[in-house]
Amino acid sequence: MTAQAVTVVEIRGALLSLRRATGLPVAFGGLVESGRPQVRISELSGTATAALRCLAVSSGSGLGGKAVALARPCAVTDYSSSRQISHEYDVPVAAEGIRSVLAVPVVVRRRVRGVLYGALRSAQPLGDRALGAAVAVARDVEQSLVVRDQARELLAAVRPEPAGDARAADGAGTAVWEQVREAHAALRALAPRINDPALRAELLAACGLLTAPRPAGGPALAPRELDVLSWVAAGATNAAVAERLGLRPETVKGYLRSAMRKLGAHTRGEAVTAARRAGLLP
Repeated sequence: MTAQAVTVVEIRGALLSLRRATGLPVAFGGLVESGRPQVRISELSGTATAALRCLAVSSGSGLGGKAVALARPCAVTDYSSSRQISHEYDVPVAAEGIRSVLAVPVVVRRRVRGVLYGALRSAQPLGDRALGAAVAVARDVEQSLVVRDQARELLAAVRPEPAGDARAADGAGTAVWEQVREAHAALRALAPRINDPALRAELLAACGLLTAPRPAGGPALAPRELDVLSWVAAGATNAAVAERLGLRPETVKGYLRSAMRKLGAHTRGEAVTAARRAGLLP
């Protein structure tokens, strides 16, 4: 599945969440088209017609275009008569029979990536509760997209070196291998935050490419034990590991002690060395 297709799935799920959170019967939305200042409405939920499907909403035009241009939520009580927006899209909106509409932009790294709409078929104020709930749904989508972007960037940046080259004694080889170890730890930290199973599996598979083949019968660590040890191997303190993984320092210590016990190690350094020999860490 391509990154674009994955994001479309994210929008589709967000529309269902928006309807549940706001109580609005109609929701629709789409992504900003690459290289063009417009949103393509691709996903519909609760609609009675296909009038809005594939509608291209230009930045600044209509309610959604206004939300894109301002990068903030917008709402109107009666779409067709509102003086707050332009009216290029009155015909498809009227065909669907919606009147009160809100539009919330999905903004990632100061760039609008999509717009979520919620609507009623009657002209009545939507209220702060509905708008706040819609914004919360958009924030969830934004967080998911941030994680996906970070994961993609890390996957693109990681270039595993052959063991003999990467472990060379010269300074450049050491620096490259340390970057690989930091990338390994970062990828493992991102994986639990990704809801999409395919992308999560892709990340974990990339982690596996950075380690040596595991010998048969070697020790096995629980995912969180390996997460903690990955950051320890990168030089992080327990407090730093706790912050990066969203855990309490005492919990980090517990995972580290458990990993040390399984690896037969008495110190953090011994645990890292044993994990590398076992093919668990790069």
